[in-house]
Amino acid sequence: MATMNILKAGLIALWRIWFYILMGLPIIVMLPFLLVFSSSEKFYSQYFYCTRIWAKSILYGMGFIPKKLNAANLTKGNSYMFVANHTSIIDIMMMLAVIDHPFIFVGKKELTKIPLFGFFYKRTCIVVDRGNQQSKLRVFKECQRRLNQGNSICIFPEGGVPEDKDRELVAFKDGAFRLAIDHQIPIVPITFHDNKRRFSYTFFSGSPGIMRAKVHEIVPTVNRRQEEKRELKKEVYDVILNELRNPSL
Repeated sequence: MATMNILKAGLIALWRIWFYILMGLPIIVMLPFLLVFSSSEKFYSQYFYCTRIWAKSILYGMGFIPKKLNAANLTKGNSYMFVANHTSIIDIMMMLAVIDHPFIFVGKKELTKIPLFGFFYKRTCIVVDRGNQQSKLRVFKECQRRLNQGNSICIFPEGGVPEDKDRELVAFKDGAFRLAIDHQIPIVPITFHDNKRRFSYTFFSGSPGIMRAKVHEIVPTVNRRQEEKRELKKEVYDVILNELRNPSL
């Protein structure tokens, strides 16, 4: 039994290491395109589609099979606020795999330290230092600027991966909902069912398999005011939590 456990741990460790290799390989292959497309905001849609290739290469290379149930009818050229539960680094790849409408990530600065990936992450995403109030203000203004350009935004409203691994979903922060109301853009809730089980931050854990994602119906914000922010936040929170508890796929 002990030998089997050691063997299993060794295989998981190799599989985990393979993940970080996979993060770099597609970047190296597409490097000239990524450098050009990330050099200017006007090329962002082309850069976005390169990142979708990168994300799918990692998912399938790790043995993850995305399974999507889509209830949202997205209109090309419209801006949206994409929000999802956050339990794993693989959430980034899953978001890119299941949403083909170009969006800009808002994410933590720690990811900029990952070789190769971090370079392009910092170059194209809106990076926040969660421990710095001035950084949060700069991020909010940058989100406003990019939304004014007609872009969509993706935010994990829990504000990071919950420290309590037993929690299904922690309370949402205000930022995504404040921005959505300010710019009167619809919110698209997304539920990731299997990301924590398949690839959590616990190193000796996880396994290949199906990765379910539910893209929920659009939640409109037209004519909603900042005074209704808490109500809107709860509405979206309940949509994701109910799906986690009662999967529809």
